[in-house]
Amino acid sequence: MPAVPPSTGGGKGLIPDAKPTVIPNTEDIIGRFAGYGLWLLVLAGAAAICFGIFKLAVSDKSRNGGGAEPFKWMGGGLVAVVTAGSLISIINSIAS
Repeated sequence: MPAVPPSTGGGKGLIPDAKPTVIPNTEDIIGRFAGYGLWLLVLAGAAAICFGIFKLAVSDKSRNGGGAEPFKWMGGGLVAVVTAGSLISIINSIAS
C-alpha cells in the first residue's frame, strides 16, 4: 500500500488556506485587513455555534430555565458564518 504524501498546502486539504484575495483598486494593507477580518469572522461564527451546542447540552431543562439562549448563540454564529462566507465569495469573484 503506498504511503499518503503529506499535505503541501495550496488549498488541497480539508480546510483551505486562509489567503485573502486582494481587492482591486485598494491599498495593500486595507485589502489584507479586510480579507483576514472576514476569515476571523468565520472562525468566530464557528466558535459561537460550538458554544451554543455546549450551552444546549448543559442547560437547565426545567420550565423556568433559559431555554432560548443556546439557540441565540447558534443562530448568531450561523448568521456570522453565512454572511462572511458570502462576502468572501463575492470579493473573490470581483477580484478574479
